[in-house]
Amino acid sequence: MLVYSRIISPGSKVSSLESSKLFLEQPKCELHQIYGALEFISKENDFFQSTLYNNSLKLIPRNSDVLYYDCTNYYFEIENEDDFRKYGIYKEHLPNPIVQMGMFMDANGIPLTFSMFNGNQNEQPSMTALERKVVRDFNTSNFIVCTDAGLSSTDNRKFNNIQGRKFVCTQSINKLKGFIKDFCLDNDGWHLPNSDRNYKLNEINEIADFDKIFYKDRWINENGLEQHLIVTYSVKYRDYQRNIRQKQLDRAFNLVNSKANLEKAKPNDPKIAGQSQTSNLKMPINPLNKPTFLTCKA
Repeated sequence: MLVYSRIISPGSKVSSLESSKLFLEQPKCELHQIYGALEFISKENDFFQSTLYNNSLKLIPRNSDVLYYDCTNYYFEIENEDDFRKYGIYKEHLPNPIVQMGMFMDANGIPLTFSMFNGNQNEQPSMTALERKVVRDFNTSNFIVCTDAGLSSTDNRKFNNIQGRKFVCTQSINKLKGFIKDFCLDNDGWHLPNSDRNYKLNEINEIADFDKIFYKDRWINENGLEQHLIVTYSVKYRDYQRNIRQKQLDRAFNLVNSKANLEKAKPNDPKIAGQSQTSNLKMPINPLNKPTFLTCKA
C-alpha cells in the first residue's frame, strides 16, 4: 500500500491511508500499524535497498559505471529538536528542525541507494559513508562519482581516486589559487571540441557561437592529488547569469526607492546594507563567468 500510494499520490502516511481507500484492493490496516511498519522498514533498510537493486537487474539494465550523488533536507513542523531532527541549514530557509538525505543515482537517473542523517551534520562525509555501502552491498567498486561543488571536498576526491574509482565535480574559480585562477580567466587559449583552432573570447562571434561551449584544460597537483582541470565558457550561460544578476539589481533598486520597510520580512528577501551602485544601476559584468570541472587522473 505504501509503495502504491507513493507512486500514485505521494503524501504523508495519513494521506496514504486515506488514498488507499480508492484502490481496487483496499488494505486492511490502521494508521498505528503503518507507523509500526516504518520501524521495521528502518531496521531492514539496507537489506531492502540491496535486494531491490539486485531484483531490478532482472528487469532493466542498470548502468552503475557513473554515479551521481546529491543531498537534500526536510523540515518538520515541531517546536523542539530531538536526537535525529536537528536545527540546521534548511535549503528552503525555514527555521525548523530538519533531517538530511543523501542519494546515489546511476547513469540512467534511477535511484541506487540513499541514507538519512541528522539535520545539523555536515553533508560532505555522508558521501563516502554511502559509497562504502555501495561497494559492500551492490557488488560494484569501479565507478565515476559526479557531485556539485558543495560535496567536492579534498577528502571526498581522495577517497574516489583509489580502488578503481574516479570523480567529476564542479569547482568555484574564486576558490582556486592565484596562478590557476589567472589561467582560467585568461582571454586566450580556448578551444572547441574536435578542433585544433585557438580562440580568444573577445574575438568569438556571439551570434554564431551562442550555443557552443569553449574550453581549456590543464593538469594540477593540489593537496597531494593530481587532477585534470577543465574550464568551460558559454555565451548562452553567460547571458543567463547576466539576466539573473540584473533582475536581482532591479528588485533591490525598487526596494530602495519604495516606501516599504527595508527590513527582511521573508528568508528570501534581499538584505540591503547600503545604497551604493553604478551610475546606470548596472552591475559591471565579468565576461568570464563559467563553471569549472575537476576530474582525477585516469
